[in-house]
Amino acid sequence: MPVTDLAAPVAAVAAEAGALAMKRWRTDFKRWEKTPGHPVCDVDLEIDGLLRERLTALDPEAGWLSEETVDNADRLGCRRVWVVDPIDGTRDYLRGREGWAVSVALIEDGQPVIAVLDCPPRAAVFRAVAGQGATLNGGRIRAASRTELAGARVPTEALPKADRDLTTVYRPNSIALRIAMVAAGEADLVATLRWGHEWDIAAAVLIAREAGAEISDALGQPLAFNTRRAEAFGVLATSRGLHDAAVDRLRERAATASRR
Repeated sequence: MPVTDLAAPVAAVAAEAGALAMKRWRTDFKRWEKTPGHPVCDVDLEIDGLLRERLTALDPEAGWLSEETVDNADRLGCRRVWVVDPIDGTRDYLRGREGWAVSVALIEDGQPVIAVLDCPPRAAVFRAVAGQGATLNGGRIRAASRTELAGARVPTEALPKADRDLTTVYRPNSIALRIAMVAAGEADLVATLRWGHEWDIAAAVLIAREAGAEISDALGQPLAFNTRRAEAFGVLATSRGLHDAAVDRLRERAATASRR
């Protein structure tokens, strides 16, 4: 079976995981901090187990990389790897807010080829297959074609002084959903200037690419997945035609942050 034929089964698995997360949302469940500032709950772990069982059954030869599973270097020898975040946006999940999603990506030769973001509280399902475009609830999506940085829409609660020519819009806690907003033309710019994990962005990167958005690390360099550290230095997702201007604006800040 060609890898792309797994798209529908993967979406079905993500939907099952999303339904479970929705059922437990706003109920009484255990929660704690893995490390200071990094919350987790027993729902994360339950969904992680479900995803691993279901996705491994779809492609037993694929490796595994998840926020809630201890990493195993064996994945580095796999051509294909499942990269998942059972609940991306855990803080919003714990607070009863809507900005969370189940994130699932299949990586092949270092790049995502199938991606699903399932966000039950907003009844939003983003899907993408490499070379076949991106959809939201079955309808094709396209990134905006903005070329002027001033006035660009950014999902954030506050902007630094240097960026107050930009426009703030709704910010979900999930970085994957923020990137998906760029893919859907609901935002023009998302940028992080810190080291982050592959599972946070893998699915959203393919969705953005297939929607025509431009996406890179914070320094403007291409992103790769299933790396040894399973990390990337930031992410920069923009509307078509805005990426170079965003890289220029963030260059000094990104370079400084990358040296920390």
